[in-house]
Amino acid sequence: MAKELCVLAYSGGLDTSVAIKWIADRYNVDVIALAVDVGEEKNYEAIRRKGEQVGAVESIVVDAKQEFFDDFITRAIAANLMYEHKYPAFTALARPLLAKEQVRIAREKGATYVAHGCTGKGNDQVRFEVTYQALAPELKVIAPAREWNMSREEEIEYAERHGIPVPVGKESPYSTDTNLWGRSIECGVIEDPSQEAPEDAWQWTVSPAQAPDEPAYVQIEFEQGVPVALDGERLPGPELVARLNALGGAHGVGRVNMMENRLVGIKSRELYETPAAAILLAAHRDLESLTLDRETYHFKPYLELRYAELVYYGLWYTPLREAIDAFMAETQKRVSGTVTMKLYKGRAEAVARESNWSLYDYSLATYAAEDQFDQSASVGFIHIWGLPAKVAAAVRRKQGG
Repeated sequence: MAKELCVLAYSGGLDTSVAIKWIADRYNVDVIALAVDVGEEKNYEAIRRKGEQVGAVESIVVDAKQEFFDDFITRAIAANLMYEHKYPAFTALARPLLAKEQVRIAREKGATYVAHGCTGKGNDQVRFEVTYQALAPELKVIAPAREWNMSREEEIEYAERHGIPVPVGKESPYSTDTNLWGRSIECGVIEDPSQEAPEDAWQWTVSPAQAPDEPAYVQIEFEQGVPVALDGERLPGPELVARLNALGGAHGVGRVNMMENRLVGIKSRELYETPAAAILLAAHRDLESLTLDRETYHFKPYLELRYAELVYYGLWYTPLREAIDAFMAETQKRVSGTVTMKLYKGRAEAVARESNWSLYDYSLATYAAEDQFDQSASVGFIHIWGLPAKVAAAVRRKQGG
């Protein structure tokens, strides 16, 4: 009699490599390893082979880079997605896509279970399992890292005992996650927030102190809020992001070192490298300042804050996220133009911008002879604008306040 099937979200790292054998032994099921390529990993064929090597009955790779850009990154840019004003939430952004692909493969293969390698104190368990609940509540969930109660050192020993190769050693126990939008680094000495992060934790970015002494400039073209070209060259979205990751990283742009409030209620020290996200979000916000009217520009951040929380909390497949997306899409209809970014010693700064939808009017803004602003109108404007304050102050004085 054939065993039941479990589709495991497989990264090729320590947790999920150990999980293949652990799930098979503990639950007496056959494990299908599913790796979803959302960018920046260099060799998914090696990851696929490794899945078979460590015991999966089938190892599958799905190329989802274009979908990740089209359906997730572009929405993140439109919403200027930045959790706690520092983290572009790239891991949270990718998890709903990974879980959606798991559900698709599970249904195609007739699987009973889906599984992930997330711990019981992390955020990703929520992101995966809320997506499962939204898309396929009939599937059963296995979360081995919540069950096996092994420390990271014990996992490494388990892997060595069973001949499971992992890209980690006892001397360098970092846990990393990468996609097009960023790279995260956890564990080891990083867990002590009182210590400066070691330089060997960073891989995408040079130290700003060691970055080139001459700045780099790049012109980014947007169409309705979506980046489409660099320096006049139109590029597919994943390639555009990859180029900016390389360029920004070479100038030390995109390092994040923060204390983060996790969804599960604890604080954690996190390191992130996000060169392309840092550049594109800064450029996008700058272009919005040129093309959005004041009231929209001032109101939009309220929804951006809530949107960042929804994504970080794993609530992608929810009506509220879809509703806010509809608002964001409306705001982006005229966010088209070019922004020139200056990259220097870890900073990404917008230094010039232009757009056919620009709301800047030189004849109204200038103090030169071309000035057409009717300054005499300001007297009446100030009187009406300040009238509520004037009345309230008069009442307070009358009452002895």
